[in-house]
Amino acid sequence: MKYLEMRKGRVEIIPMIDIMLFLLVFFIMVTLQMIPTQGIPTALPGSTSTQKLPAPKLTLTLHRDGTLDLGGRSLTLAQLTSRLTGSPAGTQVTIAADKGADVQKLVRVMDACRHAGISAVGLAARPE
Repeated sequence: MKYLEMRKGRVEIIPMIDIMLFLLVFFIMVTLQMIPTQGIPTALPGSTSTQKLPAPKLTLTLHRDGTLDLGGRSLTLAQLTSRLTGSPAGTQVTIAADKGADVQKLVRVMDACRHAGISAVGLAARPE
């Protein structure tokens, strides 16, 4: 009768290394998505009653000279309205207006958002 040879169990290290590298790449990608988008520096107005808003889907920057940026691209009000028209329900827009920006221009930007069907509009401010 032939004896069956018992083989010793081995832990294969190569598949474990593959899985660890996959997890590392996965967590790096998720972390990059959590980092806020970069923006153009503006002098935000201060407020003593600021509140933490949910993360906006879109951040508009209104500069002192009245120019409007969305994602680093300069837009007119008409372009903004057409860009926002058809946005999914619940889209949130935050306007980061320079403290020297004209209030009338800010109101026009808010009106353009409303005409596009956006009802969740917030104003960015730095806490004092």
